Amino acid sequence: MNRLKIFKSIILFFLISFVADAQQKIAFVVSESIIKELTEAQEAQKQIEAISQDWQNELKKMQDELNKQFDEYDRRKLMMSDRKRSEEEKLLQEFDAKMVDYRQKKFGTNGELFQKQNEMMKPIQEKILKAIKDVSTQLEYDYVLDRSSSTLLMYSNEKHDITQKVLEKLQQK
Repeated sequence: MNRLKIFKSIILFFLISFVADAQQKIAFVVSESIIKELTEAQEAQKQIEAISQDWQNELKKMQDELNKQFDEYDRRKLMMSDRKRSEEEKLLQEFDAKMVDYRQKKFGTNGELFQKQNEMMKPIQEKILKAIKDVSTQLEYDYVLDRSSSTLLMYSNEKHDITQKVLEKLQQK
């Protein structure tokens, strides 16, 4: 008899959970499409591409100069003294290091291109997020997922946020 009560309680719990979940409204957006359609985003992307192209051109000039210097060194190295050859090799290595540093500074993980992209796109992204929140609130959606990425939660109804309760639980231990 006791097992039957437990079994019924478990089934009742799952049914209540299912009904509660069924009442939540979930929607999705395709943020890539929004960005492609938004004029501001297209203009920002063009500016970012122009900056990137300028820096790529500068890198190409540096690479051409390095190749020219190396060819010159290669042509004359047999006629150089050991000391002069060592000095020339050191200059070539320094120039190469300068080029690598420039590439990292401009295109690295936290490089200027990354920072410029964030600077230009952040206001646009905030505008998109505000629009998503406004539409979601108006249409009474509890959750909005982004189909463009690997299911990024874009908006959620605050009544379903248990972050503070989880933090309180963690701080108790």
